[in-house]
Amino acid sequence: MKTDEQLKELVKQKYGEIALQDKETNAASCCGSGGCSTDVYNIMNEDYTKLEGYNADADLGLGCGLPTQFAKIKKGDVVIDLGSGAGNDAFIARTEAGETGKVIGIDFTPAMIDKARINAEKLSFHNVEFRQGDIENMPVTANVADVIVSNCVLNLVPNKAGVFKDIYRVLKPGGHFSISDVVLAGDLPENLKSAAEMYAGCVSGAIQKDEYLKLIDTTGFKNVVLQKEKAITIPDDILKDYLNEAEIAAFKASGTGVYSITVYAEKPLETAEACCAPGCCN
Repeated sequence: MKTDEQLKELVKQKYGEIALQDKETNAASCCGSGGCSTDVYNIMNEDYTKLEGYNADADLGLGCGLPTQFAKIKKGDVVIDLGSGAGNDAFIARTEAGETGKVIGIDFTPAMIDKARINAEKLSFHNVEFRQGDIENMPVTANVADVIVSNCVLNLVPNKAGVFKDIYRVLKPGGHFSISDVVLAGDLPENLKSAAEMYAGCVSGAIQKDEYLKLIDTTGFKNVVLQKEKAITIPDDILKDYLNEAEIAAFKASGTGVYSITVYAEKPLETAEACCAPGCCN
């Protein structure tokens, strides 16, 4: 098993390569929407093209949901997009936040940051910026964001608890997040869990759905809502690269499920720590 730092470097390298490709090329990659499959369908990615603010140059086909659609972004909001890639979700969030809002995209991969900045400049978006950084330790001060969104990124981070703690730090009291991610119900076969390509492809880095939701709860978030859930089928022509026929049959019979979920939660409003006068706090 690779260390956390080795996994991070794997992700940085793989997504650096993807940043230099177009969507059609990415669709032929385990990290892209086509998931290496020769079947003509996308195993994870959702259709963004009908959402206001969509920009084809920023869509690399890497998501697993539509978190901005569920994020309840209002005009004037400060929105942070975790794992912003080429800027797709950030630009759609900007449409929701309007000219008086602000969107900050954070990504670990320098090539993705470069691509997103070029896209923003071409679109003349002056209230969208992209910062390189680790989403476990965001380059953002505390209590700054009204809304945080993320699309199929936390499964790529070994320390998911650290990410949720930093989301809590960065959200304003009363702020909320809407995150799309990949989770499991049951255990993946060992050959899938240990495959670097399946990790970068957003499958083997996923954790159990119940564990994922518990992390949100134990971090201190309230009003946790599962906004959407969709089963993901891994086609046989992906599985056969890692499993033999008997192992594929056993995997399918095991009941193990891979799911895309979109989950919403709120950071509670802070309570007063001191009374204004003796006897006012009963």
